[in-house]
Amino acid sequence: MKIKSMLLGTAAAAFMTLTTSSAMAQDGNKSAFQCEPGELYVMNVMVSGVEYWFPVYEMFKQAAQQMGCETAYTGTPEYDVNKQIATFEQVLARQPAGIMVHPMNSDPFIAPIDRAVEQGVAVVTFAADSPNSKRSAYITSNNDREGAAAADAIADAMGGKGEYAVLENPGQDNHDRRVSAFIARMEEKYPDMKLVARAASNQDPTKAYNAVLTMHQAHPDLGAVFMPEANSALGAAQAAIETKADIKVMTADVNAKILDMIKAGEVFGSINPNQGIQGYMGFISLFLAAHPDLIDPMNDYKRSGTNPMMVPYIDNGYAVVTAENADDFYWEAYLKRRGTKGIEE
Repeated sequence: MKIKSMLLGTAAAAFMTLTTSSAMAQDGNKSAFQCEPGELYVMNVMVSGVEYWFPVYEMFKQAAQQMGCETAYTGTPEYDVNKQIATFEQVLARQPAGIMVHPMNSDPFIAPIDRAVEQGVAVVTFAADSPNSKRSAYITSNNDREGAAAADAIADAMGGKGEYAVLENPGQDNHDRRVSAFIARMEEKYPDMKLVARAASNQDPTKAYNAVLTMHQAHPDLGAVFMPEANSALGAAQAAIETKADIKVMTADVNAKILDMIKAGEVFGSINPNQGIQGYMGFISLFLAAHPDLIDPMNDYKRSGTNPMMVPYIDNGYAVVTAENADDFYWEAYLKRRGTKGIEE
């Protein structure tokens, strides 16, 4: 299956045009798109050991290095919004130029993000948003399109007819959107695909394992199960194997284990955001938000006192990962090719 890229090309082109033309207009050899010594930009995440973040930071870091900026990777190893906010506050105390954050939940991050902006620290969200905060930009893959693409892949493989279930992680905005879009696509386009069960696995492989076993017992003809993240897929796939039923496990995001299982036929496939574009364009957005003097749009930003770098949404695109292209998504091979230390830099 070919990679399906859904990039917001106009936004990327605008950034590049702005960068080139503004840099050429500077006096002397120094571009305006260069950091001062010690200028720091930080990426903050939840569950910091999850492999998904690593390629995002890799390109965040590359964009920063190309502009002479310093970066740091931070977050909490636990799935706890209060602990993530604590790490965000610790980062803020260092007074970086900007923070690119994946907020675990939208509303609890409103006050911390607003406080950062009021202190002069630019904030951009990625992969999940806090839309009611004062963040300057939000970059993500289109979760609605991801969910729809997953539904298309499953329905096509099942001939447009059969029973399916979903596992969920309620409360995380991007995960909720993926599941909702998956179900909506099935209902809209595939009337013979029937949703027979749903359960909250909360990114827990054991909960996913038990849920799929229970689902199969109640619905012996269950043909597919979709979940919005990779951890649940580990348990769901193990349950599907043990039932010896043809249950197609479709997930989102990848790691080495998921890729191995896709290649082995134990996981049907995954929808994977274009993490590199997410990190690279995320950094460009963050730099511009931290340097609003580089932008002078024809609007009321001076009158209203808002940052002229306000981009409600940038789509970084996604890929449908199957056994055919799984080899292109292994983090260790990618890191070796690039010759860097990943999140240790």
